[in-house]
Amino acid sequence: MITQKQITNAVCNLYKEAVIELPNDVEKALKNAYKKETDELGKLNLKAIIDNIELAKKNKIPLCQDTGLPIFFIKIGNIEVENLYQAIKDGVKQATNETPLRPNVVDPISRENTSENIGNQIPQIDIELIDSPKLEITILPKGFGSENNNALKMGLPGDGISGIKEFVLETVDKAQGKPCPPMIIGVGVGGSSDMSMKLAKKALLKPIGEHNPNKLLANIEQELLETINKNGVGPMGLGGNTTALDVKILTAHTHTAGLPISVCIQCWASRHKTVILKDD
Repeated sequence: MITQKQITNAVCNLYKEAVIELPNDVEKALKNAYKKETDELGKLNLKAIIDNIELAKKNKIPLCQDTGLPIFFIKIGNIEVENLYQAIKDGVKQATNETPLRPNVVDPISRENTSENIGNQIPQIDIELIDSPKLEITILPKGFGSENNNALKMGLPGDGISGIKEFVLETVDKAQGKPCPPMIIGVGVGGSSDMSMKLAKKALLKPIGEHNPNKLLANIEQELLETINKNGVGPMGLGGNTTALDVKILTAHTHTAGLPISVCIQCWASRHKTVILKDD
């Protein structure tokens, strides 16, 4: 059995690590963007971002003041787990106090802050059943400078691929510099309305530079990325050639009468970490 204490400690460490250190692929993509950026102001802003990343690692402090809404993607197989939900909540509380993390979670109506980054339905947890004897925990601390620019369109079948592209570009253009670019753009197509947005958010977990295994979707991702990087928004919205680091698309089958399209935007601080626990 994987104990409640094991899970709590793993979640606490995972959250702390996620807000302090970026995944290697994100950091590498930002450094590559700096080398390629030709706009003087764009290069200056990318240098500031890279310096910030190094300072956060050196001083063991969060790399952004918005330490995000705690969102978890859990994969659980044929294994016994003790009090999973409570263990995750306790891990979030512990990380909030120890790191420390900014308390971001509030009641949506009264706006009262819970002070511990937990609350009604928060942390947000997605459960996926797998055929493997392990518990895989991924945290995505999602800042709302980017989250506030997400969008959903309940498209029609006739909108097709051109309609998908048009909606993604329209959403990114509307966002401009608000999501703290260079951004990563997750796109979810299919399922129901809520599944579509979940796909878009899950797409953000895919490694930067990893192409979609479906050649058609890979080509759409690349086309969108190239188009977005010609819009001149640039790093931090102050101009340049690097508005986005990558575009990721995930799809699911859907109803014959619909074409749900979701866009989930992530800032340059694309923080996420994964840990795998097994019953040894």
